[in-house]
Amino acid sequence: MSDPTTPVPATAQPLLRPVRLGALDLPNRVVMAPMTRARATNPELVPTALHAAYYAQRAGAGLIVSEGTWVSPEAIGFIHVPGIYTDAQTAGWAEVTDAVHAAGGRIVSQIGHLGAVSHPDHHGGRLPVGPSAVDPGEMSFTPDGPKETVTPRALTAAGIAGTIADYRRAAENALRAGFDGLEIHAQGNHLIAQFLNPRLNLRTDAYGGSTEKRARFLLDVVEAVTDVWGGDRVGVKLSPYWRSGPAFTADAETLADYDQLLKRLGDSDLAYLHLVGPAPGEGTDDTLTAFARFRAHYRGAVVANLGFTRESGNDLLERGLADAVSFGAPFVANPDLVDRFTHGLPLAEGDRDTYYTGGVTGYTDYPAAPRP
Repeated sequence: MSDPTTPVPATAQPLLRPVRLGALDLPNRVVMAPMTRARATNPELVPTALHAAYYAQRAGAGLIVSEGTWVSPEAIGFIHVPGIYTDAQTAGWAEVTDAVHAAGGRIVSQIGHLGAVSHPDHHGGRLPVGPSAVDPGEMSFTPDGPKETVTPRALTAAGIAGTIADYRRAAENALRAGFDGLEIHAQGNHLIAQFLNPRLNLRTDAYGGSTEKRARFLLDVVEAVTDVWGGDRVGVKLSPYWRSGPAFTADAETLADYDQLLKRLGDSDLAYLHLVGPAPGEGTDDTLTAFARFRAHYRGAVVANLGFTRESGNDLLERGLADAVSFGAPFVANPDLVDRFTHGLPLAEGDRDTYYTGGVTGYTDYPAAPRP
């Protein structure tokens, strides 16, 4: 196996070749994955000049996906995460996109809703919402620290319509803020993934009761935001192999449901699907098997995520199992990650103790690597 710090000619690295995802022309295939960094430490949850500096530092990525941003106050479920549902938040994001574009980069907004994995502490004592009144059995990060989730309020039909309208307004705000596109957060244990999950979605109406009906909420959200943006600037992030708590098990039935969902999303003419593979040591599929499975069911562009290195990312692309690869943690301490890949430079390690602590430390103070 080759040494991942050995210089490789840029033209020989698939990660450094340009690619077109829908209407998004990328100069390389290194995508910055969305990462919660908890730096919106103001009551209005407005992104600040610090956010602008952070994202601009990383503009060498072929594409930046913003941290997940709340589509409404009801969507909130983590401290100090910015939203995109007010004029002030939209103006703050406009400063971010201006900074990224001035640095030569491209950035899409990831929008989402935590649903039942939120906590009453985020909502003035009111219960969070979910597809059904089922406690997901997760931990919620509240202003007073981690707390166990509770049984949520089941969304009514009117509540679902209102939530879809929230996604549409967030998409409109992202367009006003100057983003290059939009990514729908449907991964992990968030609201859309809760609707897809038969253990959490016990509905008997048009949004539950079968694989097809459980997918309707996501498909309705896709329709709402693509009406604003056009499908060729919209992506969806999914994590079929996600495992957490008692509800998310990535069993054979779950994976079969996702197989069908990927086929249906192929009819939406999206810019890409951002797909999270299995964590090492979990599940029956390894990374290559998982992405071969995704390729078999989705006919559009795929951005691969979870634990890739320069070497494994290049290998996945060389095999034709994805069109781009996203990197999360490596971008924390390596704002110049693409340059490091290009020149075979070693990667710095991030300080996990400062991931969510607020301020400059561990956020914008990582230096670029000295050139050899």
